[in-house]
Amino acid sequence: MAAVGSVDVELLLLGWLQSRLGAGVVVRDELDNNLANELPTVQVNVVGGDDDGFRMDRALVDIDVYAATRADAIALAAVIHGAVLTELRGSTTAAAVVGRTGTISRPAARPYENTALRRVGGTYEIYSHPVA
Repeated sequence: MAAVGSVDVELLLLGWLQSRLGAGVVVRDELDNNLANELPTVQVNVVGGDDDGFRMDRALVDIDVYAATRADAIALAAVIHGAVLTELRGSTTAAAVVGRTGTISRPAARPYENTALRRVGGTYEIYSHPVA
């Protein structure tokens, strides 16, 4: 559960990434059984972090890219990496102000049980607080 007055960073990122990546990319929080037919797919999950109990939140977020080839997954993960570090940092949405963003673990190949797919992911820290 988010802290009182904090931002749902996962929800923020789902919309923000979808608006930047376009209709050809599926952006979601949970994978489903149709993943192989919805490539490329980007999965966003908050995996930890901390907050001040009032407004400021530091979320640790995994962003994984699933694609048909390793090259496609790496290329899309690189686009996301750049956008998180440059476009997201200092931005404001209707609900949130995003301050500092950083890389905890740069995008790299991650194992996935379906050998017909490739997974590349990175972990980011995102500082945010509500607009008002």
